[in-house]
Amino acid sequence: MSEAGAIVLEAREVSKVYVSGTVRTRALDGVSLRVSSGERVALSGPSGSGKTTLLNLLGTLDRASSGRILLAGQDVGRLGEAELADLRLARLGFVFQAYNLVPVLTALENVELVLLLQGVRPAERRRRAELALDDLGLGELLHTRPGEMSGGQQQRVAVARAIVSEPEIVLADEPTANLDSKTAASLLDLMQQLNEERGVTFLFSTHDPRVMERALRVIRLLDGRIESDERRAP
Repeated sequence: MSEAGAIVLEAREVSKVYVSGTVRTRALDGVSLRVSSGERVALSGPSGSGKTTLLNLLGTLDRASSGRILLAGQDVGRLGEAELADLRLARLGFVFQAYNLVPVLTALENVELVLLLQGVRPAERRRRAELALDDLGLGELLHTRPGEMSGGQQQRVAVARAIVSEPEIVLADEPTANLDSKTAASLLDLMQQLNEERGVTFLFSTHDPRVMERALRVIRLLDGRIESDERRAP
């Protein structure tokens, strides 16, 4: 994890154009922003505003048409696919609205998977995965598969998987979209606690007012451009 206040993620005049036949759609248009270690940021905006596109670019899941994206000071546009995969594994955590857990693996195995790919020894990765799940209130579900869990429990496993390797930043795409209000509030409590007590940096893509209320910074997009960037006191 980076030192508090250090810039961990930056976009410089980033644009994204999708081409389908003769049709060109500009999803992002010259977006610039910086995210510092320890921040809790929400990307908001109506459907089609570009927030998910921007999150995918910042998470190196897609490539910009122009502009630069820097992760921990490294220009990701200069990297090949294998290098990008290594960078994601080492520095990023992801929480998807569809959870994206491996259905045949237990909660423990799903969380261990990131550490396995990083080459962490079996005993150490088990210890760290158990600790992450226990900290998130899932100590009794270590050997439970996703299909046997509620949506809220699956999303907590996804959060545990995202933070177990202590990444530079956790990117969360509509993390409350499939949750009822009580479960969503519990998840947001958890992420706020991880941010405040452990300094985990979060960047959310969301249209949920509940997520925006918990963010310390809200970046609003409209038609592929940043409309406003507001910071709030903790």
